[in-house]
Amino acid sequence: MANPPPGAIRPRPARAAERYDGPPSYHVPPRWGFPHLAWRVPTAVPGTPSGYPSPVERVRVLHRNAVTILWFLAGLAAVAAGAEFWRYALLVASRTTALHATTVAFSDALEIIASLLTVVFGLIAIAATLWWLLIARGAAAEAAGQEPARSTREVVAGVLVPGVNLVMAGSILAELEHLVLGRAPARRPRPSRLVLAWWAAWVVNEVLMVLVIVWRLKDGVQAMADGVLLTGLLNTSAAVLAGLTAVLVYRLTTLLAPVRADRLRPLQVRSVRGAPAPELRTARPTGAAR
Repeated sequence: MANPPPGAIRPRPARAAERYDGPPSYHVPPRWGFPHLAWRVPTAVPGTPSGYPSPVERVRVLHRNAVTILWFLAGLAAVAAGAEFWRYALLVASRTTALHATTVAFSDALEIIASLLTVVFGLIAIAATLWWLLIARGAAAEAAGQEPARSTREVVAGVLVPGVNLVMAGSILAELEHLVLGRAPARRPRPSRLVLAWWAAWVVNEVLMVLVIVWRLKDGVQAMADGVLLTGLLNTSAAVLAGLTAVLVYRLTTLLAPVRADRLRPLQVRSVRGAPAPELRTARPTGAAR
């Protein structure tokens, strides 16, 4: 057995303890460090196989967007209705007295801006709600182990085609509620009071829209005044319909996905199994806290 002769290996000189001069300082902000991320499930970590979001998760995300847009639309429609009723009051007052030019200009500006914003956000709300409806139907059918009663083309046509949607829109929501509640497929869907109220508001809104279009085609001062009043009623019904739609979307989403993401507690590491034991330190680094 060969051993090194005495004195061949010089012992390492003892290093004097360094004095702590405070935390390190840099001339520029350092670009290293850990990412500011919470604990995530392994399938969401980059570099690992991640699956496509499930329909239930997509319903949760889409319902938040749809509800926010719908409540904003309800507020805009209420403002537009107030502007129309104010204009009608000014028309009634102008029969016996002269109106101030500033008041009339402010009323016109408020009515035009509120009406345009209501139309724009109404189209956005229809698109967001229809998208949520299509995804929710698929998620509810998958959870119940059934096939949707109607195809996607029938649903889109039943919601968007005028005249047909008076009957089909309520039936589609009643079928979705039937699926979400897990009722037997052989039973006939019986819509709840919320769905019936939404259906009635939907019919009233569409009937008022047709009346407004017909009244706008008439001539005469009285027809114009009646058109302003009917437009105010149309905006009021649109505000009620948007609010009921937001409540209905929230209720059906809660029934379909009862666990809300914002109420879940963050994941915590309780134990580690199957991992190699960490290397123990034989000495405490200089300056380390005890």
